[in-house]
Amino acid sequence: MSEPYRVCVVCTGNICRSPMGEFILRELFEEAGLGDRVVVDSAGTTSWEVGNPADPRTLAVLERNGHADFGGREHVARAFEHGWLAERDLVLAADRGHASTLRSYARTPEDAAKVRLFRSFDPAAGEDAEMPDPWYGDAAAFDQTYAEVTAAARGVVDFVRDDLDRRG
Repeated sequence: MSEPYRVCVVCTGNICRSPMGEFILRELFEEAGLGDRVVVDSAGTTSWEVGNPADPRTLAVLERNGHADFGGREHVARAFEHGWLAERDLVLAADRGHASTLRSYARTPEDAAKVRLFRSFDPAAGEDAEMPDPWYGDAAAFDQTYAEVTAAARGVVDFVRDDLDRRG
């Protein structure tokens, strides 16, 4: 496989949920021995935060939980561009609104099928697979987001590993 498998995590502004998912997935793909085969990035569905760093509370919860810096200090928020969907293998939306917006960018049914809710990879999430925005909350809201991301992240890694195996 010459091209890397590309995963993009998406939330509203690309400063809280999506960068947290991006950094945790990067770490887990490295641990799984897939770091050289999988590229993870993130974006927002809006341009509200473009150019801003990751929310300090996002970085703080990662640090509190012992994560190495997989890009957090250099993160710059950006908006998801319509053409990117065709360039990604999996796009992980934080909530249904993001998923709907991303699917509206799809030029093909195959591109639309790449969009999944991040928490849909957590078997315990059930029907409520959305991830509330912690931006309006305190440190406890970021702890909840961290718990939701980590509960789903291993499922994402397993899915990508299986998809890579299927592709040969």
